[in-house]
Amino acid sequence: MHAISFQSVSKTFPSPHSAHGGTFLALDQISLNIEPGEFFGLLGPNGAGKTTLISILAGLTRATSGRVSVLGSDVQTNYAQARRNLGIVPQEPVFDPFFRVREALCFQSGYFGVTNNEAWIDELLDKLGLSDKANANMRALSGGMKRRVLAALALVHKPPVIVLDEPTAGVDVELRQTLWHFIAQLNQQGHTVLLTTHYLEEAEALCHRIAMLKAGRVVALDSTSALLKAASGHVLRFKMDGNLPPELALVARVTGRVVQFAATDALAVEHYLTSVRQAGLIALDIEIRRADLEDVFLGVMKQHATAQVIA
Repeated sequence: MHAISFQSVSKTFPSPHSAHGGTFLALDQISLNIEPGEFFGLLGPNGAGKTTLISILAGLTRATSGRVSVLGSDVQTNYAQARRNLGIVPQEPVFDPFFRVREALCFQSGYFGVTNNEAWIDELLDKLGLSDKANANMRALSGGMKRRVLAALALVHKPPVIVLDEPTAGVDVELRQTLWHFIAQLNQQGHTVLLTTHYLEEAEALCHRIAMLKAGRVVALDSTSALLKAASGHVLRFKMDGNLPPELALVARVTGRVVQFAATDALAVEHYLTSVRQAGLIALDIEIRRADLEDVFLGVMKQHATAQVIA
């Protein structure tokens, strides 16, 4: 039995750009299975369909076609059981401002029919660094603390499948480390984890397998190690002031002062550095590193530069 199964899932929405009742295809025949105990990454640019797919998984949005199940329970026809199997940390903070932290966790337990789990609530508070905030009002918490509470709310009924939708977006390093340490422990204990993130170093470090979405389609699906192996090679990286010549700008990745080139061998490195010097530019903090998941991701996105389908 798959932990999560997406079978030919499509979703259309009314097109905001059509005056004649047209639609756009947000998800196009998504099919993938996530196995029990996997740590699975779902990556893609903004608008690729990640959150729509998770909304369908959570039963918040109905797929136009296809089937989604959690541990064999269909998310539409057997919603209650499917939802009990899921713990979802949403992208946007959603909480009741009138409860204290411990009260919120107790009420959340009750929603799933779980009682007498004070010991687990205490462990969640401890593992997520919330023990000293247990009696604080939700309104009084900082943004980072609210994120921790969201994670605790998702885990309070001990779900076998955990979904993390951009859980560390805009949070501090301490929270990221705390959350990943705890989630990694749960995964080692057998919990299945589905993660969406824009922090690709997190996905590379944590995920066993990765699917990449582009315009509502799966454009890559493989183990993390296989994806990295397919992008074998090195990257030349340095800092500089000024603009690259057009012929170099076409093949470079530039982020502020940081310039990066795919470098297959020493001759390529020498060529790029010589061209930069001949252009009157100075390369600083030069380094050569192995290709990482970000390089793989950008390469896959360039290969599938397609737009969403308008009907």
